[in-house]
Amino acid sequence: MMWREYVGRKIRRMGRKLVGMGMRKEPGIDGILVTVGLCIIALLLCVVMKDSLKAFIETIVNAMTSEAQNILKGVTP
Repeated sequence: MMWREYVGRKIRRMGRKLVGMGMRKEPGIDGILVTVGLCIIALLLCVVMKDSLKAFIETIVNAMTSEAQNILKGVTP
């Protein structure tokens, strides 16, 4: 009877230890890999869409400049 209890306690202790080891959170490299991947994708998009991005920015700047000139024309000193 004592041997059975001893073995049962050992098995339970090993089970708890195994579960604890499996549930422990370890510092991983997943976050770093995702960040590096997203940066690479962003760089590729910038390289591929360089001309489109330049035209888009120029359009926005021109529109804002003309709107600012219109606003300033309406102001009288």
